[in-house]
Amino acid sequence: MSVITGLTVHDVRFPTAAAGDGSDAINRGDYSATYVVVEDAGGARGYGLTFTNGRGNELTCAAVEALGHHVVGHEAEALCTAEGARTLTADVQLRWLGPEKGVIHMAAGALLNAVWDLRARRAGAPMWRLLAELPTADLVAAVDFRHIADALTPAEAAAILDAGLEGYAGRLERARLEGFPAYTTSVGWLGYDDEKVRALTRAAVKDGWTAVKMKVGGPIGDDVRRAGIIRSEIGPGALLMMDANQVWDVGEAIANMERLVAFDPYWIEEPTHADDVLGHAAIQRALGDRCRVATGEVGANRVIFKQLLQAGAIGVMQVDACRVAGVGEVLAELLLAAKFGVAVCPHAGGVGLCEYVQHLSFFDYLRVSRSMRGRMIEYVDHLHEHFTDPVRVTGGRYRLPERPGYSVELRPESVAHYAFPAGPAWSA
Repeated sequence: MSVITGLTVHDVRFPTAAAGDGSDAINRGDYSATYVVVEDAGGARGYGLTFTNGRGNELTCAAVEALGHHVVGHEAEALCTAEGARTLTADVQLRWLGPEKGVIHMAAGALLNAVWDLRARRAGAPMWRLLAELPTADLVAAVDFRHIADALTPAEAAAILDAGLEGYAGRLERARLEGFPAYTTSVGWLGYDDEKVRALTRAAVKDGWTAVKMKVGGPIGDDVRRAGIIRSEIGPGALLMMDANQVWDVGEAIANMERLVAFDPYWIEEPTHADDVLGHAAIQRALGDRCRVATGEVGANRVIFKQLLQAGAIGVMQVDACRVAGVGEVLAELLLAAKFGVAVCPHAGGVGLCEYVQHLSFFDYLRVSRSMRGRMIEYVDHLHEHFTDPVRVTGGRYRLPERPGYSVELRPESVAHYAFPAGPAWSA
């Protein structure tokens, strides 16, 4: 057993706002990480982070400090169970700020992901392999079934995971040879002008990308024009995804998509408020089979995902590795999606998110969904150089991570340079 003896948190911010990187209908900020390091009695370390867009880091760093006593002095393996994770997510004095959503939940995610990273490192396994090779009973024990058992029971989850043992070796060989399908968001940030969009799209096609995403939610005429530019560059056979980042009302989303479906979008992401389950369902009904509705980037918890699936509100489910309370809650979401037959395409538009979610998609393929059909991982070509184990994407596909852990350890020099507010990147 591994007892956590130390914990530090760093406020790390990268100045991305000036160039428009990461800009969308509601955001133009500095990609930032509330970066957590845990250490056990043997000197082993685990690393976790939660992504914010700048000043939010002040809140999530403080929340990590407030929750830290639930981690320090406790066994890592116990914290990787639903019961152990619940000590953070159900803190009787802090849950009033949630419950299980927002700043506290994201801080819990950073902490629990760091603990899971420590566990994987001690096992000498990449996170995907640690999860894929865990016994079914251990994976089920990591899932908190409270408030979702009406949609997914422990027995149903176990059956899905047991089925994932069949043909495992063959799927692993395919994953090693082929990687996992990806799409790029880097061509279509809302803050880019038309010529930059055209140039980046043309470069992406030249590099072999056959699936790209653009941001929408500005003046609809601009959205239509930019969609035309991108579709003309990628051709009719490539996939084009659109992302409104919650800026539209339900009726507005339906009206705007009636104009944008002419460009054959594979999905419209976050077409309205993230918590509006019935609104998403109404949009999906209006669009029918012309375009899928996708959401989950800021899905607060497993209960929201349960309701989206029960309502038939989405044709694609997106998960975020650190918006929710760590690996255990993501397991619940992957299993729910498998139960309802909805493809999972993780959100990765933020610092460290590509590094995180590659592990989740490979695990999903190996033990849960057992399919790559209709599944892709988002790829954003920003800031990977700051990680000790950055993602490898070639030919429009993620390659299996090989090093132990969850891949989000930042280089010490990057932590020092971009520390806020005293690091050289900001003090100057």
